[in-house]
Amino acid sequence: MERRDKINYYLDIAEVVAERGTCLRRNFGAIIVQNDEIISTGYTGAPRGRENCCDLNYCKREQLNIPRGTRYELCRSVHAEANCIISASRKTMIGATLYLVCKDAKTGKLVENTNSCAMCKRLIINAGIEKVIIRDTVDDYRIVSVSEWIENDDSLNDDMGY
Repeated sequence: MERRDKINYYLDIAEVVAERGTCLRRNFGAIIVQNDEIISTGYTGAPRGRENCCDLNYCKREQLNIPRGTRYELCRSVHAEANCIISASRKTMIGATLYLVCKDAKTGKLVENTNSCAMCKRLIINAGIEKVIIRDTVDDYRIVSVSEWIENDDSLNDDMGY
């Protein structure tokens, strides 16, 4: 039996976390790992006490035909990265790695070339997380150095999709 590599092991866990997601479009799962220990998990879902889109049976962004990657202020969910970050202490996140997986809610398939939204990138930067590893396929992933998000400040772009 061949042993799963460590990065895909953590991505597999993030993928299971995504299964708790309540979004009708995309479900993300995130875990933060520091010193080879999982310190936090998060998935996409409405704030505590509010009804989830899967319970309401509709998605406002979907009703309005809003394209992927835009108008997140209309989404009722807290993103997986944000949920993961608010469940951990900052001192444990400094220098940590966030593992991120996204699945299409309708097909259950992995969403390739996914990325954190602009707001989640800001949260990740301020949390002190060092890198983000994003799953593209069952075995393939991208490693993003958070310092790249700092150097390539997307908030200075004219077209941020809003």
